[in-house]
Amino acid sequence: MKLRPALAQFEETTEGDETRVKVILAWGEEMFEGTSVGSVAASARPRLIGEATLRAVEAISNGKLQLDLAAVATTDLGASRIAIAQVHSAAAPGALVGSAVIHENSPEKATARAVLDAINRHLEVAL
Repeated sequence: MKLRPALAQFEETTEGDETRVKVILAWGEEMFEGTSVGSVAASARPRLIGEATLRAVEAISNGKLQLDLAAVATTDLGASRIAIAQVHSAAAPGALVGSAVIHENSPEKATARAVLDAINRHLEVAL
């Protein structure tokens, strides 16, 4: 079984017109942190979460991966609500796409899991 990063913690703080998102990923016995700062607008939250998740993945890779969040969204799929992420990597041609079901009205966690779903195979190859 391959080791994959898992969402360990999610924090969000707002000060004035700026929001800071911190995502902590567990990788084996270690924790890796990624942060993103941007607008307090609710529409900016998914992108901030996705970018913070990618920064944590880059920390896991010790700089071997350079990742860019191309798009992130939520949508209905049948009876479920899902988060979708599209990631670009200089080391991989085309887009990496992932998704995750939103459980317990937690789009933040689903967004981070969708980003991880998009890059997991790519991360395994890079490491």
